[in-house]
Amino acid sequence: MGVSLARGVVVRRLLAVDEEGTLSRLHVRIAAELAGVSERTVWRWLADGRRGHVEARPRQDGFSLSDPLWEVLAQAGGNVAELRRRMLRAQEEGALEEWGAQCVPSLPTLHRVIKRDLGAGRVLEVARPAGARAGVEPSPYDRALADLGFADGADGPAVVDGPPADVPVPEDAADAGVRAGGVRLYVPGARLVSTRQVAGVVEAVGHTVAARGMCCVYGDPGLGKTVAVEQALRLLPGRVPVWRAVAGVAPGLPQLRACLCEALGLPSGALTHRAGPAGQALERTLAEPGVLVVDDAQRLTPPLLDYLRQLWDAPGCAAALVLCGAGSERAVARASALRSRVLTWHQVGRLEPSQLQQTLGLFHPVWAQADPDDLARVDEQMAHGNFRTWAKITSHVYAARERDPVRRVDGELIEQACARLGCDVPVWCQWVVSVTACQVRVFSLLVGC
Repeated sequence: MGVSLARGVVVRRLLAVDEEGTLSRLHVRIAAELAGVSERTVWRWLADGRRGHVEARPRQDGFSLSDPLWEVLAQAGGNVAELRRRMLRAQEEGALEEWGAQCVPSLPTLHRVIKRDLGAGRVLEVARPAGARAGVEPSPYDRALADLGFADGADGPAVVDGPPADVPVPEDAADAGVRAGGVRLYVPGARLVSTRQVAGVVEAVGHTVAARGMCCVYGDPGLGKTVAVEQALRLLPGRVPVWRAVAGVAPGLPQLRACLCEALGLPSGALTHRAGPAGQALERTLAEPGVLVVDDAQRLTPPLLDYLRQLWDAPGCAAALVLCGAGSERAVARASALRSRVLTWHQVGRLEPSQLQQTLGLFHPVWAQADPDDLARVDEQMAHGNFRTWAKITSHVYAARERDPVRRVDGELIEQACARLGCDVPVWCQWVVSVTACQVRVFSLLVGC
């Protein structure tokens, strides 16, 4: 049920209950759940309804940010005020229409439109903070980057990864659909692919390692953050130690210390509950050049992140710190002391439609003859550039081809594969399951059941 329709239905029922003199906050709360809005919004709707405005008032098409303006915003580092200044300069030069705009809106309007687009899933790929190379001289940085073997391949083609030279591939990896490093590919014969998004992560991690700083790699689940970080770590020279730690679910400080000690090869059993000796042992190990990678960093609370900051601030620390995870940027933002020390922020974007055919063809041979239009339609309706979703679709397409090898990978087969991924439970079903007996009685008053 759309919000505009829900508003009319909900407001009428609330007004009817209000006339009976039995309207309570519980009615409003359930109405808000039904409409998918906040209680404050429902109270505002009710106030308008008492003045005779039951239905939502029609709005004229407001200002929208075109793709060229969105690119200007990204170039401005996400600074909305700077975007408006550039729009004003373009208006004076008569070049505003080239950006797809007829006028320059107010600053609050720009903020509202950008917030709306970001909430709708529009990606703003901004490397922040600006001046990320501060404190690192250009020549030492470039020299260290060359020594590490990193290159900015943002404009290059996708590359198929070969198996790591120093990591044996398990014999049953092909049958299990799992490659070295624990990356689950869901289908035999699939290969890891280095896309432009992966190349961006490689460059960001390379910068951080060269500068011995902190890096936060974030993005939505399933976009390949861990895979990209692993690719960057594989490019490090063998003499650079890499310590991998995965944050547990709701860890405490002893659990975090044990996780770090285990990652750094320290006797965690003897040091876990001894804060002083454990901290000293961790500081001694981190005094050696290396890279500490903490995956699922969004699980760490501000006090735990501050503990990492204390280790990194210890005199003589020569290690780089890479924090990775979906929502890790929000977790780090809540730890202000650590946030101020992050050298590189990197958001992993979705797979672009122009990359689909080539990337999927490299990922698995089953996509070699697929129609690009079918791939584009499925990406728009189901996958939305999420590589993990595409891996699962590939698994079902592969299974169908195994059952019928002569069958062509067409739109019908791909749709059947997508149907096996399931869909979200309807909102009204989720609500009905969660209501109590009392709420059911109030709900019947609201919807007239």
